[in-house]
Amino acid sequence: MPETTSPKKRALMPSSPLRRTLRAAGHHLTAIVQVGKEGVTTAVVQQLDEALRAHELVKVKVGTESPEDRFETAERLRVDAGAQVAQILGRTMLMYRRHPESPRFEPKPAGELRAAKASPVGRRLAKPSPRGERAARGFERKRFAKAGPERKRSGKPGAERKAFAKASGDRKRGGGKPSAGPRGRR
Repeated sequence: MPETTSPKKRALMPSSPLRRTLRAAGHHLTAIVQVGKEGVTTAVVQQLDEALRAHELVKVKVGTESPEDRFETAERLRVDAGAQVAQILGRTMLMYRRHPESPRFEPKPAGELRAAKASPVGRRLAKPSPRGERAARGFERKRFAKAGPERKRSGKPGAERKAFAKASGDRKRGGGKPSAGPRGRR
C-alpha cells in the first residue's frame, strides 16, 4: 500500500472495523483534554496520557487560538502520547490507546489469553460457579414440569374458559348471542 502524503491522512489510523467501532463509541463522548493558546505542551501530553490510561478512548478539543494547525496538533499528540488518531472532525480529535490490562475495544492477543487461563485466577473464572449450575438445573426442572401430562387439561389453550363463556352467555369471551355490530343486523 503506498504511503499517503496528505497531512490529513498521515495522522489517522488505517481504516478498519476497529476504527469504525472507535468512532461509534466516541460519538457521545465529550472532550476531556483541551489544547489552548500555547499549543501542545508537556502538561497537555501528560493530561492526555492519564486520560488514555483511565478511559482508553478520549476526545481532544483544539482551541481556535492554538498556534498549530489541527493536523499538526494531531500528529504531535500521536507521537508524544503514543496514541492513535481515530478521527479528526473539525477541531475535535478522537484519540485511542489500547489499555494494557483490560482492553475494551480490542481482544487480547492469543498468547495473553492462554496465559490468563493457565493462571489460578484465569482458571477460577473459566469454571462456572456452582450457584449458576444450580440455577440452570432449577430452570430445566420448571420448564419440563410445565409440559407434564398433569398440566394438560384439554387440547386447546383456554378451552375451559370458552366453554364456561358459552354456558354463561358471556359475549366478550365468545359465548351467548352474537351482537348486532356497528352496522346493525344483516
